[in-house]
Amino acid sequence: MAALLLTGGRVIDPGSGLDTVTDLLIQEGRIAAIGSDARAQAPENVETWSVDGLVVSPGLIDSHVHLREPGQTRKETIETGTIAAARGGFTSVVCMPNTSPVIDNAGIVALIREKADKVGHVHVHITGTISQGLAGEQLAPLGSLKQAGVVAITDDGRCIQNNDLMRRALEYARMFKLPLLDHCQDSALTEGGVMHEGYWSTVLGLKGWPAIGEETIVMRNILLAELTGAWIHCQHIGTAGSVRLLREAQQRQVPISGEACPHHFTLTDEAISGSDRFWQGDGSGIHGWERLCEQAPPWPSYDTNLKMNPPLRSASDRAALCEGVRDGTIEIIGSDHAPHSDFEKEVEFDESPFGVTGLETELSLALSQFYHSGRLTLPELLKKLTTNPARILGLAKGHLEVGADADITLIDPDKRWVFDAANRGSKALNSPFNGWELQGKAIATIVSGNIAWSDAEWVSG
Repeated sequence: MAALLLTGGRVIDPGSGLDTVTDLLIQEGRIAAIGSDARAQAPENVETWSVDGLVVSPGLIDSHVHLREPGQTRKETIETGTIAAARGGFTSVVCMPNTSPVIDNAGIVALIREKADKVGHVHVHITGTISQGLAGEQLAPLGSLKQAGVVAITDDGRCIQNNDLMRRALEYARMFKLPLLDHCQDSALTEGGVMHEGYWSTVLGLKGWPAIGEETIVMRNILLAELTGAWIHCQHIGTAGSVRLLREAQQRQVPISGEACPHHFTLTDEAISGSDRFWQGDGSGIHGWERLCEQAPPWPSYDTNLKMNPPLRSASDRAALCEGVRDGTIEIIGSDHAPHSDFEKEVEFDESPFGVTGLETELSLALSQFYHSGRLTLPELLKKLTTNPARILGLAKGHLEVGADADITLIDPDKRWVFDAANRGSKALNSPFNGWELQGKAIATIVSGNIAWSDAEWVSG
């Protein structure tokens, strides 16, 4: 698209503090003007969209996405995953390295970059592994991975158990200016666990995954970050203890941050019993559940779409996580989009793989739990989806200013809609939110000045 003029929208740039109703002009893939200059500078043939009532936001960034390609294309592909991202309002995604083969060398990075350039609907930023083959035994060639263009290193899906290896990884990461993203899981404490260890695991007869299995690694990471000065980002935090540890470390200026996922701040482990699954948050995030059906079934659901790693935690953990997002302890919201094929999920709970999809519901769930509840203002919430991930990952994204890439998300924060997993961009169906009525939706996703996706109802209306 040569030129596009957006008129009358609420333009929010969390990084600069801009929050005003004004116009924005896009030309040749970049932001050409914001404010009164936009109309004056627009060419005669400019396409004009009246976006009254919509939010004009920097393109959303998802810091935690599994695109599954190469090697696991039965679950997802770069093409389908980025379609899902565009439908969810994301202009950039950060893909995890636990593919097959894993992203532990420059050749695989080049392969993914080439494929993303050909079929990707949004920007794909690539992470490399910490260890060779995700085995946790020897460091991957971090220097060549950095040179190949990875934005961070992580063994996501696994966690480095050898503390000395982790220390060496952090020393190299600091040298190469690479953030290290960590899946916080002590394998000795969590072996065999399939859900949160607590009341409901006992009632349902399922092996528990204790909170301390996350918290011991968070504490380890705090100590190592303090020792080495390297930045550690703790992925998909879920327990009250982890939030408390991060908060205390940040008060001491330790270079460490945390990420929250929508399924963790929306659901609890009770969902697996079949009761919580038929309730939906009214926006308060902790209390005030609204019944969606007359009566929940008297049997456990054991719904494998509720099985993820780390698992859904207790109500008190969920409350602490929401507070951590509110007070800034948790700086990023990421989906941990983890697609699986139907046949993989249609098995007993113990045998099902961990993971749920999330790209297409992430924004709506975040708006419901934090903006509509009054916990966060819209700029504060958008900061966790734009400015913060861009800053922590070193991306030249997440802001609106003249000359910047025209990566923009148009959002209707009040639009009510029902998520239908059958009508999706992702190749996978494994969402626990199928059939939920949600509030707030991406209306259009603009990537480098091109329309990656737009809501058909809005366009026709």
